[in-house]
Amino acid sequence: MTNKMWGGRFSKATNELLEDLNASIKYDYRLAKYDIEVSIAHIMMLAQSGVIQKEECNLIVDGLKKVQKEISDGKFEFKKKLEDIHMNIESRLTEIIGPIAGKLHTARSRNDQVATDIRLFLIEKINGLVELIEENQKTLSQQALDNFDAIMPGYTHLQIAQPITLGHHLLSYVELFNRDKLRLTDSLKRLDESPLGAAAMAGTSYPIDREYSAKLLGFNKPMSNSIDAVSSRDMLLETLSNIAILSVNLSRLAEEIILWVSTEFNFISLPDTLTTGSSIMPQKRNPDGAEIIRSKAGRVIGSLNTLLVVMKGLPLTYNKDLQEDKEPLFDAIDTIELSLRVMSKMITDMKPNRDRMLQSAKNGFSIATDIADVLVQDLGIPFRESHKIVGSIVSYAESNNKSLDELLVEDYQKIDPRITIELVNKISFDRIIHNKTSQGGTAPKNVKKEAEKWLKALKIK
Repeated sequence: MTNKMWGGRFSKATNELLEDLNASIKYDYRLAKYDIEVSIAHIMMLAQSGVIQKEECNLIVDGLKKVQKEISDGKFEFKKKLEDIHMNIESRLTEIIGPIAGKLHTARSRNDQVATDIRLFLIEKINGLVELIEENQKTLSQQALDNFDAIMPGYTHLQIAQPITLGHHLLSYVELFNRDKLRLTDSLKRLDESPLGAAAMAGTSYPIDREYSAKLLGFNKPMSNSIDAVSSRDMLLETLSNIAILSVNLSRLAEEIILWVSTEFNFISLPDTLTTGSSIMPQKRNPDGAEIIRSKAGRVIGSLNTLLVVMKGLPLTYNKDLQEDKEPLFDAIDTIELSLRVMSKMITDMKPNRDRMLQSAKNGFSIATDIADVLVQDLGIPFRESHKIVGSIVSYAESNNKSLDELLVEDYQKIDPRITIELVNKISFDRIIHNKTSQGGTAPKNVKKEAEKWLKALKIK
């Protein structure tokens, strides 16, 4: 018999290389808090069900609280030879209160134990991510309100398309992040079931009360199938999928910050505190934070792919492959938390260059579509005819090195004599922007109203 807690049927010690491969304590120590919560709920349920004595329960609970304090105080020694967080805690509990600690593992397995730990971890982390997303929504909404009338070019194919406002553009990310938030909060409904009491995979013959332990841990109910309870990791896949989508949305915003802060765009500036320099080029101010957030999306997507590949061929129920679920999960959550914090700071501290954005919008023929719309409305011509006329106007302006707002009525009439001074007066930048009053449009009054609506909604929480 070996000295492992499961070593009764083994006559020889585990090979050291296998111990190195098998040990997960170097990362699953992060589940310690949840593991102790689960153990306390389990032992209280055993006492309530009459499986153990109340005095034994109290002794074990007191011991677990001492272990928790040691961990919180940084005095707990995590041991690789004990494999994982469960055995580390139980071993230390045995040292503190003696052999009675062995009753803690009555009617449970590490299989249902870790599945419950992970669910508690996910619930806490998802709620934390929702708060971080809302912080980003607040900063974006405030910048949108501050810049509800700041005109800038909107792009398709990274070519100037139509004039919009910076506030309108920023609010699009508020909407994107809101769907990220909704996906995460919706997933909490599927996490609200307790695996505890499923034991190894078939349930137990002890007269346990799974409803009671589920309530103690804050779950709505126990999971209905013991096999599903210990072998499923779809809740991790769902969380990683949601985080991956969130990371892609963050990456897109980071990419735009990188473009906007460049010399060629010069739409915004970031403070020294959020940029870095070059070891050789003295003039450089690099948007490293945004660049790293952009690249971190690949890392998060990689974590999702890792777990998908781990899970794709696993038969039911538990397999040791499932040990590989934690590192990608922990890494993805750590990565997205830091990315959200840095992004919120960048949005808060960025300074828009209104003059530069306006000039860029004017230089790029961005009001061409709006001129076409005015011709349709005033001349009663088909849009395709109007499109062709405006294409000729753009070509004329480009040949004469002028922007569209610099053209005089005489210039327009060289293309089409039906264009009058009254019509030309309708195609000023200010007028065009303010006319985009359709629901969801970029008119400043729309943007101001939406920004105020979001700020009010987010401050209520």
